[in-house]
Amino acid sequence: MNPVLLATADVHAEGIVPLGVTLAFSALLVGLILCLALEEKIHAKKSIIAGVFALICLFLANVFHLYEYVDHKFLIKLPPFDSAQGHAVELPVYIPAIDWGVIALIFGASLFIDITSKSGLFTWIAIKLTKASKGDPRRLLWFYGLMTVTFSAVLNNVTAMIIVGALTGVSLKKLHRANLMLGFLLIEGLLTNIGGLLTLISSVPNIIVGNAAGISFVTFFIKSAPFVVVATIATIMLGAKLFGITKLHSIEEKNEAELLVDGFDENDGVESSGFFWFGAAMLVLFIFTIATTSVLPVIQDLGMSFVALAFAAVMLVRYKASVDNFYRAMDWDLLGFFAALFVVINVMEHALVLDLIGKGLAAVISLNKTIGHGAGTGAILVSSAAFSSVTDNIPLSAMLAKILQAKGTASTDPLWWSVVFGANLGGNLTPIGSASTLVAVTIIHKNDLAMSFARFVKLAIPFAAMQIVLATAYVLLFLQ
Repeated sequence: MNPVLLATADVHAEGIVPLGVTLAFSALLVGLILCLALEEKIHAKKSIIAGVFALICLFLANVFHLYEYVDHKFLIKLPPFDSAQGHAVELPVYIPAIDWGVIALIFGASLFIDITSKSGLFTWIAIKLTKASKGDPRRLLWFYGLMTVTFSAVLNNVTAMIIVGALTGVSLKKLHRANLMLGFLLIEGLLTNIGGLLTLISSVPNIIVGNAAGISFVTFFIKSAPFVVVATIATIMLGAKLFGITKLHSIEEKNEAELLVDGFDENDGVESSGFFWFGAAMLVLFIFTIATTSVLPVIQDLGMSFVALAFAAVMLVRYKASVDNFYRAMDWDLLGFFAALFVVINVMEHALVLDLIGKGLAAVISLNKTIGHGAGTGAILVSSAAFSSVTDNIPLSAMLAKILQAKGTASTDPLWWSVVFGANLGGNLTPIGSASTLVAVTIIHKNDLAMSFARFVKLAIPFAAMQIVLATAYVLLFLQ
């Protein structure tokens, strides 16, 4: 049985938090976004920026009594709950504010992929794909783009980006096309959020909205698949054009690339055939387990984060005497940023900032009656995408789902799909809009490529705008 978080009365019920306080915290959220946009100019890492704002938010939350504490702490009581036998565990308020499942998933998946790469498996896969492309960059982009969407649909966005990002780095370096890496990684990062739309279980917003609306797995797939196919093709084509990822035209270029590819030996990075096949088996088992976590007995209660940590632990046994090397290679800035961001978002929820956003979107929904059915539906998609780009799309999806439920919205109403598409695609507007785009930026940095918050937004806006326009047209024309 899971521990039960015992917080006291809902002190942030409507009317208790003054509007001025909510607006002040809204300004803090805007300040965080601006500081992240100016990350390079202020010479600070994302974890430091978010950490400072998290501390400020927590301090002010206490000043304005946004949390009602039990001895200034949340109280977690473990079963049995009888007062004479139970055990009370006290945690500071910022500990349960963090989504430790996401932190553990990133930590475990990163460790697993890093160790598995030592077997030479990813080098082997990358060279096989490179050979299949015959050294043509455009064809390789299609291979990797389709693989990204598929992995995002059956795994989760973060794991998909970690795996495909590792393959991309190896493949392009082997092909002497490292100059194309920025384009490849950015396109892959954006495609993770498109792949996340394919099934009911591909992302948390899908699950929240699907359950609230009563949409079945098969219905979700049938209605989302056409858009995913079109958006994937459009994103890859636009990316190839904007980043100059072209086909090889001349006979000389093709012969040179094919000669280069023929010289690749996929077994070069394989030091031990035994560990190679063990790594391959573990990767297949990892993908299968992650994809079926929601239906596996016992495992479904522990979640994907447990799966990632368990597989990482098994792989660490191979290097049990030097595990500290892998710990040092972890991106602690990324983990620290996520932890701090979760704290900030939690405070924003208690300050009613997210409720304020939800009320604004509820007013947008009413446009369906005042202007026309398509007006509110399209506006809610665009609005939810905009808000999801700067804040967590999970509580936003939950709030909108509750609003639609309270209005008795039918499961066939396109408003549900506006929330689904907006919440997922909004992650492509900024690097903090989704975990997978943030991971993509981290991989870009690992390959010594410059990518600030502002530059990401500048590069991603054409893609995100195109995807949101396509989604709006699809919802209004085909899901009405």
